[in-house]
Amino acid sequence: MKTILIIEDDTVLRETTAEILELENYGVITAANGKRGIEQAKIMVPDLIICDIMMPELDGYDVLKTLSEDEKTKRIPFIFMSAKTEMLDVRKGMDLGADDYLTKPVKEELLLSAIESRLVKSALLEQAEIVDKTSGKKEDAFDDIVNIEDLKNYFCDFGTTKNYKKGEVIYKEGEYSNNVYLIYKGSVKSFKFNELGKELIINIHKADDFLGFSAIVEDARYYETIMAMENTEILAVSKNILQQILENNFKLSLEIFQLINENLTEVKDQLLQMAYGSMRRKTAITILKFAKMMNRNPTNSINISRRDLAGVAGIATESLIRTLADFKKSGILEIEGRNIRIIDLEKLESIT
Repeated sequence: MKTILIIEDDTVLRETTAEILELENYGVITAANGKRGIEQAKIMVPDLIICDIMMPELDGYDVLKTLSEDEKTKRIPFIFMSAKTEMLDVRKGMDLGADDYLTKPVKEELLLSAIESRLVKSALLEQAEIVDKTSGKKEDAFDDIVNIEDLKNYFCDFGTTKNYKKGEVIYKEGEYSNNVYLIYKGSVKSFKFNELGKELIINIHKADDFLGFSAIVEDARYYETIMAMENTEILAVSKNILQQILENNFKLSLEIFQLINENLTEVKDQLLQMAYGSMRRKTAITILKFAKMMNRNPTNSINISRRDLAGVAGIATESLIRTLADFKKSGILEIEGRNIRIIDLEKLESIT
């Protein structure tokens, strides 16, 4: 988790900004004046600092100057957030070494975008080159990432952890992409809405699956909506960093292309199933898919809403409920509330 220090004498603004950042899974430290802000920065060494300019005791310019002279804090990305809008004020802040200058009141989207871009820049500067002290040779920090498993390890080591509760949206169709994700725990569904506003579930993703590879080019938008199906933990890496990793790694690029291709093939099969499959066949295939994705043992109970099952199967919820009742009567399934357990796996598979 990245930690951000907010130095702001306006209590309401300080607390509001802290709340916004905490909701985005940032760790937040606050200081009510410049002097206290310097003390906090030297003790905690945050990943980024947001600082007002006009404050009692020490103004923002003095805070930046002081921190820039300290070896521990001089490389921390620094963003001014001030009501001072004159170009001379902006120029002074940037000349002192600030990374960005935001004018109050700052829109939440602009604030988060500025923070993310500065953190990415900082990460790139830290990770792009590693100096070999014995030989003085510089080597690419990404040279050790040669396959998908190495990439997953990189996400685990350097990715930003984001936690989502069941039903929370991770990203929406049409949004500009900023990150690529690796599911660490839990499961998610990807879906689109048709022209009638009906949810069409494209796929189910579980732990160890990637999300967002299809939108890693510049100015790309996500083509689907991703929502947590249970409490889910996800690791995020900026697509800018991923582009750096892939730039000179042909083998890894091919592996990612293969993953995207497999996903597209699965989506095509899903659409064919929806278009041509019988009601019973669609339902059987969908239950087996959910069982496989959510549990290692397909005979374990799965807890899933009828709406989600129907969305994946591409049939009306009422039709799915009738088919489930038929499967239960035939001794194929055991159903209690939202819980579905496969009793006769062989018989269910024979329907497909």
